[in-house]
Amino acid sequence: MIDRVAPTIRPTLPVRGYQRWRSLLFMHWAVPVELIRQWVPKRLEIDLYDGLAYVGLVPFAMEGVRNAWWPSFTGLTFLETNVRTYVHFNGEPGVYFLSLDAAHQLAVWGARRFWGLPYYHARMSLTQSKNEIAYELVRTDRTANLKVRYRIGSALKPFSEISQEYFFLERYLLFLEHRDQLYSGQVHHAPYPAHLAEVLDLEDSLITAAGLDGDWGMPSHCHFSPGVDVEIFGLKKLG
Repeated sequence: MIDRVAPTIRPTLPVRGYQRWRSLLFMHWAVPVELIRQWVPKRLEIDLYDGLAYVGLVPFAMEGVRNAWWPSFTGLTFLETNVRTYVHFNGEPGVYFLSLDAAHQLAVWGARRFWGLPYYHARMSLTQSKNEIAYELVRTDRTANLKVRYRIGSALKPFSEISQEYFFLERYLLFLEHRDQLYSGQVHHAPYPAHLAEVLDLEDSLITAAGLDGDWGMPSHCHFSPGVDVEIFGLKKLG
């Protein structure tokens, strides 16, 4: 039995860091389980919605990124994009990242060194005109790129834990495997304020660069959030 509410509860643990996530676009495609299975640690189960697995592509902006013991004025601001899928471990649902790109070399180095996460350095830009946003990404090693232009749609009402929007957006645990050890990490924030979104133009090679071959086309589901303020908690070893 998967408990989708428990991870939303703020843990009684020391906060390790703070971040503000802004202008998030959530794009999703249904994907065969066998295609995603080969890229996910065997100890993690693929999380399904109505029998389907999904891959997500999420470009957004990071603000005020800092360790808890740093003063607030030292927070870093940069753009980030992740390719992700959804998993669960012992009934706890979360995210497994296939790749992450960030426009900050120190952040990339730190995430790889201390978290073992598959980060890449990229040049990125985000521009907004009224309710349209254009986002561009090129990895500095030229192995992948992203261009997306989208329109922010109507606001959604709060959604229940059995809805597809909740399945896509309300993820508070990440799982990773580093040196044959499985870990989970938790974040806490208010529920996402969410809107529908319409992708107007899309060029992407991040998903195929993560190992998922195919002609992906336009996403089947698109959502936007103006953002949330986030608390970061430490990694926990899993048995």
